[in-house]
This record gives sequence, structure tokens and C-alpha cells, in this order.
Amino acid sequence: MAEAVAKVARRINATVEEEKDTLDLSDCKLISFPEGVFKVLRSVTENIHVVSLANNEIKAIGSKLFSTFTQLRELDLEGNALRKLPDAAGALEQLKSINLARNTFSIFPETLAEIQTLEKINLEGNEITGIPVEKLSTMPALLSINMKSNPLDKDFLASIQSSIKFELLTTNEV
Repeated sequence: MAEAVAKVARRINATVEEEKDTLDLSDCKLISFPEGVFKVLRSVTENIHVVSLANNEIKAIGSKLFSTFTQLRELDLEGNALRKLPDAAGALEQLKSINLARNTFSIFPETLAEIQTLEKINLEGNEITGIPVEKLSTMPALLSINMKSNPLDKDFLASIQSSIKFELLTTNEV
């Protein structure tokens, strides 16, 4: 445990001291986003454009992450135990890419449809059975959604194929 805490501290200090635009807390055995990070990074949050919390054990993300890092362009939450995103995620006005692969989502996080700048959504390896096609079709910047290794219904996929304006990656052949 002490080793994991030291790893987080080193990475946060490097972000602040080197004025990096990336906060990488991947593979740190985190079960939540450390509250103390908000205080330490207070002076540099506007400069942080990429946050990676990949391959941790996070079950929930609080809305404070989204209201603090308002300039995020990329968010990597792959390999956690997330089931949902807070509504505050929809307020990220600069976000271009979000990676939610290998989590435990059973429902498509519809708050993502509120992010007008979002180009890429990765939800590979979850338990999602359907996607909100109408909402996603109104997203002006959306280029692709990776839904591979999700239990999507083949009939549903066949029915939406001609109506979507983005690339939909699935494991199933349609």
C-alpha cells in the first residue's frame, strides 16, 4: 500500500513541477480518485488536458473530477469497475476522447451524448446491450464508438446500421 501511495505522490509532483499537461495515475491500485490530488493540483488544473486512471480498482468517479479538470481533451478510465458516470461528465466542453473499456457498464452512459466535442468513445469489453442511437446521432463531432465485446443484439445492430453517422465497431458481423 505504501508503495502505491508513493507512486501516486511521485506522479502528482512530477505533473506540478514539470508543468505537464498529463496526469497519469494508471496502475496505482486506486479505489477512488484521491481527494488530496485536487488540492495539490489546484494551481495547474487548467493546464491538464489528459487524465489517465486506467487499470485501477475504481468503482465510482465523483463529479468533482469533471468540475475540476474542465480543460480535459482525453480521459482514460479503462480497466476499472465503473458502472456509471456522474451527470457532471456531460459538462466537459473540450473532451475529444474517452476510454471506458473493460469496466462494468451495463447501460450506455448517455451523459456522453451531451459532450459536443467528443470524437471517440471506447466502451469495449463491458456488458452493454444497446446504444442510444438517436442521441448519439446528434453529436456533431462523433467519429467512432468501439462497442466490441459487448452483448449487443444482432437484430438491433442490423436495424441501425444504415442510420448512424459514425463508425460503430462491434464484434458481431452485421
